[in-house]
Amino acid sequence: MIAATELAFRLHEGQVRKETGVPYVSHLLAVAATVLEAGGDEDQVVAALLHDAPEDQGGRRTLTEIRRRFGARVATIVDAGTDTYESPKPPWRPRKEAWLARLDREIPDDALVVIGADKLHNARSIVSALHERGVAALDRFNGGRAGTLWYYRRAADTLASRAPGPLAGELCRTVEEMERVAGR
Repeated sequence: MIAATELAFRLHEGQVRKETGVPYVSHLLAVAATVLEAGGDEDQVVAALLHDAPEDQGGRRTLTEIRRRFGARVATIVDAGTDTYESPKPPWRPRKEAWLARLDREIPDDALVVIGADKLHNARSIVSALHERGVAALDRFNGGRAGTLWYYRRAADTLASRAPGPLAGELCRTVEEMERVAGR
């Protein structure tokens, strides 16, 4: 896990969360902690630390490095949560629709805890921003207000169906709060 943490810090150095200025690595650490708390194993925690690296920091070349350094299972989990390797990224809605279809049918079960932890941390951050700045906080996202709410509801429902349990339950409750605070 130490090597994965070091790689995550190196790859995401200087990157910050949208509009907050908080170092991006805080998200990766929070996702890894949630995976640990949900009973994830070492490979799942390593994948949590690196889950955004290919999408944000080098595409398939970075995934190849993850596979070489941490093994096929970690790379498979990271790949499962990645919705594009292209730069610039394709249009938001079709990319999210395609990834949600994969989540519903193709993503391996051992990736679901990492994906659930990622979506939960993002949803918590959104709810916090909604309480702080109101519904305009959703405007910072590529999907806008309606798209962001749609995406998190679909992801939460799919995870609840595929991997029912405390993590999916908390994600669903957090998305319900997101919808309530956003006025939906």
